[in-house]
Amino acid sequence: MHRIDYIVMKIYTCDCCTYILKIIVIRGHNDMYLDFEKIDDKLIVHLNGELDHHSAQEVRNRIDDRLEREKIKKLIMDFSGVTFMDSSGIGVVIGRYKKLSSDGGKVCVVNVRGTVNRVFELSGMYKIISSYNSFEQAVNNI
Repeated sequence: MHRIDYIVMKIYTCDCCTYILKIIVIRGHNDMYLDFEKIDDKLIVHLNGELDHHSAQEVRNRIDDRLEREKIKKLIMDFSGVTFMDSSGIGVVIGRYKKLSSDGGKVCVVNVRGTVNRVFELSGMYKIISSYNSFEQAVNNI
């Protein structure tokens, strides 16, 4: 599993002038972990943690790197461990869909639950991305 780190910089300035009063740099992590599994011609990505603006770029890069390196055209994204997702997470899923479908590939999601499921519903993602409740269904239908 890969932990994704980030750095936040906060700059505090004086209200009456442009002098910088204080700079705080916080190095932290957003608790997003990725685990990859390959079954036949399919890549399964197990996502664990928060898929948001802090983690989206790194998640995108790691998935794309694996897809390109192994020439994979079928992607199953496991959301059973995702605790939060914002519009950046939607972008990650839609971006992988566009990337693979333009080359004849497929993307599906599995085990989407709770508030993350609500994000999928409200955004209309289920209209273009297939969703399954089990890995067996996903592997057999993608």
